[in-house]
Amino acid sequence: MDGVLFTGGMPEQGERTGRRAKAAIGLVVLALVAWFVVPRGLGWSGTWVPSLVETFWLLPLLVAAVCGTWMVARRRPAGLLGLAALVVTGFVTAAAVAVMRLEAPPGDEDLLPGPAALKVVEGIGYCGSGGCSRDLDATGDRAPEVMREHLTSHGYTPARSLMYGDDRLCRRTGLVAVREVCAELKDVSATAVHVIWYVN
Repeated sequence: MDGVLFTGGMPEQGERTGRRAKAAIGLVVLALVAWFVVPRGLGWSGTWVPSLVETFWLLPLLVAAVCGTWMVARRRPAGLLGLAALVVTGFVTAAAVAVMRLEAPPGDEDLLPGPAALKVVEGIGYCGSGGCSRDLDATGDRAPEVMREHLTSHGYTPARSLMYGDDRLCRRTGLVAVREVCAELKDVSATAVHVIWYVN
């Protein structure tokens, strides 16, 4: 009788272990998705914040690595083909998004909407062989200073000025494929500033 109970309990214990392993894998995948989506959605920046393009190729690659390791350990190779398809699809999508963004104007990049204390008017922007840029004019009390504080609060840091000597602030995102957005600020007066921003 004891032998029957013992051998009967083994599959149940294995099922519990399998459920715990699946739950752990699910939590790891959830954490990876949150890491790739939430910080960028909140407007955070830094080299620890994944870029949009990395969401399409690096996230599937990491998820496939986690799930694939579990499948190999559990001797369930049938799902590996699906994971490979996920990774390939991710790389193809990332390449397509990257190509489309090369010739596209930058997004709002936290320059728009501008500070509530300023009146902000967007210009017509510019696109040429070197890429695209957008611009705005901000007016109001201490406009140049307020705009610099606004950019700094959104992760922009001072960078080397270019040929015209205007103040230049940049922020970077991306773990592997780093994306840098820069804004150049030209003080028009004590109450007006002109800003041009672009992907560097």
